[in-house]
Amino acid sequence: MNKKDIKLILLITIISILIIIGYRIFEIKGSKNALVYYEDDLVLKLDLSLKDEQIYYVDGYNGKVKIMTKDGKVKVDSENSPLHLCSKQGYISRSYETIVCLPNKVIIKIDNQDDLDAIVK
Repeated sequence: MNKKDIKLILLITIISILIIIGYRIFEIKGSKNALVYYEDDLVLKLDLSLKDEQIYYVDGYNGKVKIMTKDGKVKVDSENSPLHLCSKQGYISRSYETIVCLPNKVIIKIDNQDDLDAIVK
């Protein structure tokens, strides 16, 4: 490697870092809601714009499912299932993330009004 190669690698790295920082700074913060479904029926709509911690309970197939929201994120805190996989998934905050709790038949999706996947004409 010569000096020109090193300069090119540094330039690409700096440009990449600036793009990532710019994306984080100018990211559109739209209204986000978490939609909680039980057996394909919408049972709860959570407002994720609240900064403080909120706790909700939903009746699942195996009992109560405890759902927590904090800082625009949502997670299943506790539930009754054999391996407790639902509560191990952690927080989600993006529209392409979901929490699926099959033993309790509960699904949590993020509905972001301003988050576009594609525009078709």
